[in-house]
Amino acid sequence: MHEMGLCEAIVDAVLLRAEGRRVRAVRVRVAGHPVVREVVDQGFALAAAGTVAEGAELDLVVEPPGVVCRLCAEWSPVTTARALLACPRCGGLDVVPAEEERLVVEAITFDTEPAAVAGGES
Repeated sequence: MHEMGLCEAIVDAVLLRAEGRRVRAVRVRVAGHPVVREVVDQGFALAAAGTVAEGAELDLVVEPPGVVCRLCAEWSPVTTARALLACPRCGGLDVVPAEEERLVVEAITFDTEPAAVAGGES
């Protein structure tokens, strides 16, 4: 599943930056590839389970994939399978992906102190 690998990568990046601090929220921007929000939410929860990111709120910003027509030079969002084959603006058949897939962890909200060790004092 593409989304599970995506979620594991997000959690890995968050854990590196959290340095043991409890993570409260994460904002992630995904571009160039459609994702199913509900699947990403569940995958993030699974990947974060048992870590300092467990229970963190995920704010997922999904930018629609797009294509650029080489005939009219217009960018168009991909909303249907037809948009992958022909320019929705001029009907031209020479369309290319507008950008590469991109995933950016834009913000992490975490506590200022390291999380308490299980069995230790809070």
